[in-house]
Amino acid sequence: MSAKTKASEAKVAVLKGKEAEDCVLEYIRKMNRPFGAVDVSANLKGAVPKAATQKIMVALAERGDLVQKTYGKTTFFVANQASLEDMPSEKLASLEAEVKRIDEENKSLGAEVKSIGVELAKLKNTPTDKEVAVEIEKATAAVHKAHAHLEPLRAGTPLISAEETAQLDADWTKWRNEWVRRRKIFKTLWSLATDALAPQEATDLAEDLGIEYDTPEHGVLERGELCAAGSVLGKRHR
Repeated sequence: MSAKTKASEAKVAVLKGKEAEDCVLEYIRKMNRPFGAVDVSANLKGAVPKAATQKIMVALAERGDLVQKTYGKTTFFVANQASLEDMPSEKLASLEAEVKRIDEENKSLGAEVKSIGVELAKLKNTPTDKEVAVEIEKATAAVHKAHAHLEPLRAGTPLISAEETAQLDADWTKWRNEWVRRRKIFKTLWSLATDALAPQEATDLAEDLGIEYDTPEHGVLERGELCAAGSVLGKRHR
């Protein structure tokens, strides 16, 4: 607490007698809610000492201005509702209108806050200038790389030489013939080994040995143009 605030609180005049009683009663009626002596004295900034406040509130309760309620060891005082002035209908209507107006304002502000919250979420998900610059740099690099790959095609430069094509043809023919030869040998040996076995037993044996047969994709490839009789890889579309 600052020295200025302490000095301000020190200047609060201590009330006595009728002034203290009127001050306490006015405060409780104004707030119109239960209070204990300690709270009232504190809220009045010490204008009425705690001990005096307790005595005044007991006296006011005995006089009927306050209603005293005891809960365990704690005593509370509240303004006697019968002694409070009735609120004029005009003022009541005015307060109801004000409440309605404030409620409408709250709804409007709530909708505005919600809208601003949505915009804020969008902004948070929007990349920063630095992030955008990085992404642009990446995209630019990718475009340059793609252009570099396209240059030979635009210039009409062959992507593969005739020698490389011939070598691919030779390798294809060599290894495909080797594959066909080995498959034929396997089928012959497997037929001899499983001739005395029932079909299911032969299947179980193949699974135990980890033998993998050609997949449907292999069959499609074998029936395709690439493996047609007399077909050579190098003679396919280039």
